Amino acid sequence: MKKLFSFLAIIAIVLASNCSRIPENNDPVIGIWSRVDVINSSETNKLTIRQEWIFNDVYLGRYQKYNGSHLDFKTDFSWIEDDGVYTISYPGTDMINDIVSMKESPEGMLLEDLKGAILAKRE
Repeated sequence: MKKLFSFLAIIAIVLASNCSRIPENNDPVIGIWSRVDVINSSETNKLTIRQEWIFNDVYLGRYQKYNGSHLDFKTDFSWIEDDGVYTISYPGTDMINDIVSMKESPEGMLLEDLKGAILAKRE
């Protein structure tokens, strides 16, 4: 009798685990987006600032800011999509939320804010 109950318990566990699938997120924003700004600090010195957003499929990501080759700042972010508009939130920081949408251009896919300024380009 114990073997029958054990067998039924194993079958119940297998059936219950098959019912709880995580839906797949195929949002087109998933991937690496970056922005590079070059600032001329003098005639001979150029300062390169690179910002990078890495979006993953569980509505989270990582933001990193490089000053030249030095990692200046990094934090995690969360994102949501509502009718083609993405809101990027940086909890635990004083950074304001970025509200952007994807646009296609001759340069590639871009993230633009509501005023049309480019936040990042897909890598």
